[in-house]
Amino acid sequence: MNASEKLIKRFRNREANIAVVGLGYVGLPLAVAFSEAGHHVTGIDSSETKIEALKRGISYIDDVPSEKILGLLNNRSGRPICFASDYRSVEVSDAVVICVPTPLAKTGDPDISYILAAGESIGVTLAEDTLIVLESTTYPDATKELLAPLISDSEKGNFTLGENVFLAYSPERIDPGRTDWTVTNTPKVVGGMTAGCTELASELYGTIIDTVVPVSNTTSAEMVKLLENTFRATNIALVNEIAIMCERLGVDVWEVISAAGTKPFGFMPFYPGPGLGGHCIPIDPKYLSWRMKKLDYEARIIGVADEINSGMPRYVVSRIKDILGAKSKQLSGSTVLVLGVAYKPDVSDLRESPALDVMSLLEEEGACVSYNDPYVPSLLLEETESKYHSVELTSDVLSEKDLVVIITDHSSYQWEFICSMVKHILDTRNAITLDQVSSRVSKL
Repeated sequence: MNASEKLIKRFRNREANIAVVGLGYVGLPLAVAFSEAGHHVTGIDSSETKIEALKRGISYIDDVPSEKILGLLNNRSGRPICFASDYRSVEVSDAVVICVPTPLAKTGDPDISYILAAGESIGVTLAEDTLIVLESTTYPDATKELLAPLISDSEKGNFTLGENVFLAYSPERIDPGRTDWTVTNTPKVVGGMTAGCTELASELYGTIIDTVVPVSNTTSAEMVKLLENTFRATNIALVNEIAIMCERLGVDVWEVISAAGTKPFGFMPFYPGPGLGGHCIPIDPKYLSWRMKKLDYEARIIGVADEINSGMPRYVVSRIKDILGAKSKQLSGSTVLVLGVAYKPDVSDLRESPALDVMSLLEEEGACVSYNDPYVPSLLLEETESKYHSVELTSDVLSEKDLVVIITDHSSYQWEFICSMVKHILDTRNAITLDQVSSRVSKL
């Protein structure tokens, strides 16, 4: 029995040792899914704070209840999940899945330092007959250019990809807060450095995911992820620009989108907003654009879409100025309450949230800013180093504000009560549909 056959057997029998590197919004749910399937899982993260919390059964990810972590830690009928800040478990692992962050550097270029650090640490402890899968968003060819050399030139020995060590890429498709599409029922794309690597990765994910979609190589798999989120970013940019046009024309953009959505073919509704949030949609197209520049090609649509989307927070602030100006008030010195600062409803995730940009811009204009978010008790604006705490939505708080702006439409907000108390609201999410308060509501 060769290395590949041994691994396939261990995967199918749910007896593999699996290390998941990076325990954030992607890695922790994945580690939990592998553990629930019966594999022996070790979650690895460089943050001692995260590891200590997880060892005590405390989850910091909305989609993973602490009770689930506690249950897996105390799993006496199977294999308890483990957590560590070192890479020693890699030496006995059958599979290593890398889910580390891939942010943008201040220059706007991809920051692949976390991938490199993980690859180097894995290379030091790597043993033969191991499958390594990268899930972190990155640019096309990154798996081949970054990880393959680190593994092939490992200090532990002479590894040959596709023979005694295996490498694949599988783009993550986690959407925090969703309950309809989860780790297990969202189709999983995998592409390996060789056909054998693809087969092994498919077998691994097939133990926890209903549908696995193999593609021909790692570069194709990387491009799948970038296409998915570039598609979303560019269509959101289009509808954001349509929203600006409709405001100039005196037309309700939400009515236009709703009516267009009745066409049964050739149209897919996207919705405007105060800007892009989350890790994927604002970041992924820039990875692709950066890669194409290296190949002497300008990704023009991506550039225009980014310009429109990144300009939406400033557009929101300009609308606030206009609304206050119509009431003979200046933005400077006015009191503005921001409703919702997470990047999407019903989560605590602040990554790339447009609310942070809106708040910073309001500060720069001299407004007195406060916020409410039931999921985010406090936050720090990096741009201005200002620290805020969520205020309670009392009738006094709402009625004393010159303007309230809805950035994130959490389902817990009581819109009828809020609207009955405020002087005016700018609704950037079409959250309010109460006709009786229309005179106090402006839409994006």
